[in-house]
Amino acid sequence: MIKSITDSATLTPARPAKRLGFWVALAVLIIFHAVGFWGLLFSGRPMYFQELTPLNLLLTNMLLFSLHRNWNAHFILFATVIAVTGFLAEVIGVHTGLLFGQYRYGAALGIKLWEVPLLIGLNWLMLTYSTGTIAAKFNVNPWAKALISSALMVLLDFFLEPVAMHFDFWNWQGNVIPFSNYIGWLLLAFLMQLYFHFTAIYKHNRLAPVVYLVQLLFFLGLYFLI
Repeated sequence: MIKSITDSATLTPARPAKRLGFWVALAVLIIFHAVGFWGLLFSGRPMYFQELTPLNLLLTNMLLFSLHRNWNAHFILFATVIAVTGFLAEVIGVHTGLLFGQYRYGAALGIKLWEVPLLIGLNWLMLTYSTGTIAAKFNVNPWAKALISSALMVLLDFFLEPVAMHFDFWNWQGNVIPFSNYIGWLLLAFLMQLYFHFTAIYKHNRLAPVVYLVQLLFFLGLYFLI
């Protein structure tokens, strides 16, 4: 039943406005990340560009979800559950050390609630959706798709973690990234991906693979150059 719902949506041809919207979103996404990359490394004013991190995250999400089709109740519920779950998992992590290890958020990600940036749930949603959409293209069962997309999330986090510490996104106790962080990421991501792949939502978005690739290249470049 779920497969028939999601697959039938792919038969609807993209309208010219949607195709134009994709190219505009693609250009804005690449330009904004390129400017941020230059600003953090070469501008001589990295603090200024660190303060723009929340705007970067909001803009990326706006571009990504502006191209999502079929905003039905299933999708709205999915987006809400993932964002809230991601945020609460971080609250538990910060206050107990469970799930990921001992860490604290810095100031770069904006306004906090319970010592966790409000935008962090949106980051979990963006990563779950973009990697899930990539894995949805594979001709394998939903469990395998969930594992593939979870691995993509952990791969990104591997390069993100040292960059995050360098630019005050968050800081690990003793400046050591524990292996438990990646285990926690994998387990939480896998649960989120199971929800994504088993629920009846539209799973195709041309910008999703680009969002993931741009994020990966962005943090990969910073990882090797900071």
